Amino acid sequence: MTETEYQHPLMAAYWKQLDTRFPQVEEVFEDCMAEALSVLTPEGRDAYLEAGRVIGKLGRGAEPMLAFMEEWPSTAKAVSEAALPAVMALIQRMQKSPNGRAIAPFLQTLAPVARRLASAEQLQHYLDITLDFMERTTGSIHGHHTTFPSPGLPEFFAQAPALLNQLTLVGLKNWVEYGIRNYGTHPERQKDYFSLQSADSRAVLQRERHGTLLVDVERKLDLYLRGLWQDSDHLVPYSTAFDEIRKPIPYYDKLGIRLPDVQDDLILPSPASGGGAGGEGASAGAPSPGPVGHPLPLAGEGIFVSGLDRYRATLAHIVGHRRWSEAQIADNWSPFQRMAVEFFEDCRIETLLIREYPGLRTLFLALHPKPVESACDPETTSCLRHRMAMLSRALLDRDHGYADADLLDYVQRFHAIMEAGASSTKDIAALALSYVAKTRRQSDQFAKVHFDDTVVDYRDDNRQLWKFIEEGDEEEAFDQERNIEPGEEIRGLPPRHYPEWDYSSQTYRPDWVSVYEALHPSGNPADIDRLLAKHSALAKQLKKMLDLLKPQDKVRIRYQEEGSELDLDVAIRSLIDFKGGATPDPRINMSHRTDGRDIAVMLLLDLSESLNEKAGGSDQTILELSQEAVSLLAWAIEKLGDPFAIAGFHSNTRHDVRYLHIKGFGEHFNDDVKARLAAMEAGYSTRMGAAMRHTAHYLGARSADKKLMLILTDGRPSDVDAHDERLLIEDARQAAKELDQQGIFPYCISLDPKADEYVSDIFGRQYTVIDHVERLPERLPQLFMALTK
Repeated sequence: MTETEYQHPLMAAYWKQLDTRFPQVEEVFEDCMAEALSVLTPEGRDAYLEAGRVIGKLGRGAEPMLAFMEEWPSTAKAVSEAALPAVMALIQRMQKSPNGRAIAPFLQTLAPVARRLASAEQLQHYLDITLDFMERTTGSIHGHHTTFPSPGLPEFFAQAPALLNQLTLVGLKNWVEYGIRNYGTHPERQKDYFSLQSADSRAVLQRERHGTLLVDVERKLDLYLRGLWQDSDHLVPYSTAFDEIRKPIPYYDKLGIRLPDVQDDLILPSPASGGGAGGEGASAGAPSPGPVGHPLPLAGEGIFVSGLDRYRATLAHIVGHRRWSEAQIADNWSPFQRMAVEFFEDCRIETLLIREYPGLRTLFLALHPKPVESACDPETTSCLRHRMAMLSRALLDRDHGYADADLLDYVQRFHAIMEAGASSTKDIAALALSYVAKTRRQSDQFAKVHFDDTVVDYRDDNRQLWKFIEEGDEEEAFDQERNIEPGEEIRGLPPRHYPEWDYSSQTYRPDWVSVYEALHPSGNPADIDRLLAKHSALAKQLKKMLDLLKPQDKVRIRYQEEGSELDLDVAIRSLIDFKGGATPDPRINMSHRTDGRDIAVMLLLDLSESLNEKAGGSDQTILELSQEAVSLLAWAIEKLGDPFAIAGFHSNTRHDVRYLHIKGFGEHFNDDVKARLAAMEAGYSTRMGAAMRHTAHYLGARSADKKLMLILTDGRPSDVDAHDERLLIEDARQAAKELDQQGIFPYCISLDPKADEYVSDIFGRQYTVIDHVERLPERLPQLFMALTK
C-alpha cells in the first residue's frame, strides 16, 4: 500500500510518521489507526506513533511493533494514555538488558492486564513488579554484567492476565516474590513456577488468590446463622490449596463449622424450562427467588451465584443436619448403603429447609448438578454415583425430566414419607436401603467410575450421620490405649504441614515444614523411680511449696449488696448505724467463689544432638539432667492436679521434623509415661518454630483460663538445610507471636550459656537462662511454680 492509496487524507502522513517497512504492520495499520483516532487525543496519537516507531527500530522484528499497535489503543482506554512513558521506559530497560525477547510477550498481554487494573497507578505498580522481577532474575557470568535473560519473565507475561483475574496486585507481588526467592537460581524450576506448572506455584497462587474470602464475610455469615437459624457456632476455615488428590469437604465437629477459606462466584446455565435450577414455578430467562427471598441475578445466558450465597447454602445444609439428623450405627452397612443413606438424608434435610424458607429451593437447585440420564454406560462403567446424583436431583426438582422407573418409584415414596411430616433419619435410611436392594447392579463394582455431574459441593461430608460400635483410631487421641492385633506395628500419623516465616521477605512459605508425630518409644519405668528417689530431699522441699499452691475450696467475697448469704458482722453494724440515726451500709451480703487453678501446661523438650554433651561441672550429660528435671516437674504438676502434657522434638531438614508424644493430657504420671521418659534419646537438629506451632495445635484446643507452653532447650534454633543462622531464629520469633495471638503463654528455659545473644529476640522477656545446668532438676520445678502461682 502506498501513501496515495489511503482513503483517509491524513493516513499517509501517519504512515510516514510511523516510519516502518514491515509488511505485517502495513496490513493492519489503517484499522489500528482507526481505533487510535477514536480513543486518543492529538497528543496521545503523536505519542502512539512515535512509540511505535521506536519499537520498530529495536531490531526485534515485526512482532513487538504489531503487538504495540494493536494493544495500545485499548490499553490507553483502560488506564489513560498518560501511562505510555512508563511503558516505554520499561521497554527500553528490557532492550538494554538480555531480556529483549520478552518485549513481545509483555506487549501482547498489556491490554488485558490494563483492563483488569483499570488505572494508570495500578499499571505502574504492575510495571514496578515486572522491573524488579527482571532485575533480580537476570543472570551474569562474572557478577559484573548481566548476560543471561530471566528464564521466567516471558512465562510470567503469558500468565499475567490469568493471574490478575484471580489475584490483587498485592497477591501478585507476593506470588512473584515467592518464585524469585525460591527459584531465582534454578532456571528450569523458575520456568515451571512462573508458567504455573509446579505444584508450589499453584499452592502459592491459591493462598494469594482473590475471591470471596471467609474472613471477609464471616460477620455476615454469623448474623445469617443467628438471625435465620438461631445457631451461633464458630466458623473455622480450611484451605483448599494443598489437596491435589482429594479436595476437603465442609463438615462440623465440636470445634465448629468447617468451611473453605475462599469461594468463587459462579455463573451457571439458566434452566431451559420452569424446572431445573429455577425450581417449581420459575420461568426461563427471569431471575428466580434466591435464598430467603432475594433473586439470583442473571448473567448473560447464566444464573450468577455469589461466593457469599454458596457459603449460605452450605451453612443452611449443615444447620439442617444439626437440627434433624440422628446418627445411625453403620458397622454392618456397605459403602453403597451408606452412600445411599447420605443422599436420601441430604434431600430430606433440604426439603425441610425449603419448607421453612422456600427461596432456598432456587439456590440449592442452582448449585446441584443435573446429570444427563444417558451419560453413563452401565456395560463398561460403574454408574452408582451417577444414579445417586440423578435421584438426589429428582427428589428436590419435581420437573427433573428423568424416565427411569425405579427412580420415579422412589421419588414418589420419598415425597409420600415427607408429606406425613418431618420423618426421621431412621425412616429415610430404611427407604435408602430398600433402594439399594432393588437397584444394585454387577457393574457397580467396576473400577471405572462415572464422576461427571455427581458432586454436590455445597453439602458436608456427613460424618455426623454415623456412629460405630467398634472404636476407630482417632487422629489426635495419643493418650488412649489401643487394642492391636498380635504383630501389628503402631505407626506414626501422616505428616502435618506448617508454614515457615521468611524474615527477608516478611512472608510465610506455605506448607514448608513437614511434622511427623508418634508416641515416644518406651523404656524401663523403674529408671525414673530411681531418679525421683535420688532427689527425695528436693521433693520434700517442693511438697511444702506445692501445698501453698493447691487450690482452696472457697473464698468469701464480703461487702456485697447482693449475695448468696447474710454477712452477719456487717449486718449488725448496719443495724446499729440505722438505730443510731446514721446511714447504714447496704453491703450486708456476701458471696463465695472457688479459689481454683484453671491452667493447662505443655512441656516441649528439645531432643537435639547437643543434649548428648556433658554438662559443665557435672559428669552427667545434659540429656540425663533434663530427664531428672522433667521427672521432678511431672511429679510436681501431678501433685497439683493441673492437666499437662509432655512432648519432645528434633529435626533433620524441613522435610523431617519429628514430634514425639511422651505424656498426653488425659494420662496420669504413671508407669507408661515414666517408661517413655526413661527412653529419651537425643539426635539431629532444632527446628523450633515448627515444633511450637504443632504444640499450639494441641494446647490451643484445651479449655483453660491460662495456657502455658514451657520450652526446654540447650541451643539456638538451627537445622542442616538452613544456611542463614537468623532464618530459624526469626521463624521461632514469629511462632512466639502467633502463640500470643492464640492466648498461649510461651516461656523458654535455655541451658545455653550464650543464649543471651538470641533468646530475647525470640521470647522477649519470657525466658530464663540456667547457666549451671547441674541445678536444672532443682530450678525447673521452681520456675514452674513461680509462673503459675
